[in-house]
Amino acid sequence: MMKPSKAGRALELRDQETEGHTQRVTEMTIELARAYGVPEEEIAHIRRGALLHDIGKMGIPDSILLKSGELTEEEREIMRMHPVLAYRMLSDISFLRKAMEIPYYHHEHWDGSGYPFGLKGEKIPLAARLFAIVDVWDALRSDRPYRKAWSRAEVIEYIRSLSGKQFDPHIVEIFLKMI
Repeated sequence: MMKPSKAGRALELRDQETEGHTQRVTEMTIELARAYGVPEEEIAHIRRGALLHDIGKMGIPDSILLKSGELTEEEREIMRMHPVLAYRMLSDISFLRKAMEIPYYHHEHWDGSGYPFGLKGEKIPLAARLFAIVDVWDALRSDRPYRKAWSRAEVIEYIRSLSGKQFDPHIVEIFLKMI
């Protein structure tokens, strides 16, 4: 098992509800990327991107990041800035450029309804499309202050229901076979 990155540990220290999340999604995203057939030389970029996926949340105020109740629309808009904040934090680091696909685009949706850019279909980088499913899987399978973890069957059905909407349908098929 890999050690979590310093950035991942820093965010998890700040947001205890996601403890272990970064490590789990990194390992599972790499497994999914390999199942998809991503060349091995691209895996290092995917690993870095997964480890840094929520680094932009370090720029989100604690009053929003650590809020136990539902966010207001204004708070949700601020939270939706975390991919842009990640880009601002990391874009000048040349060896992380290819890894930026996950932190910057993992909230884009297959049907174009995501953020921050409303990208659609294959305009969303592959690494972000792979990661998005794993991120949702792990988030829903984990207890949070505002809800209990969902069952495996509930999460599978939820992911299936979002195939072609939030998620790339081909990747959903591979993911469901993988798990």
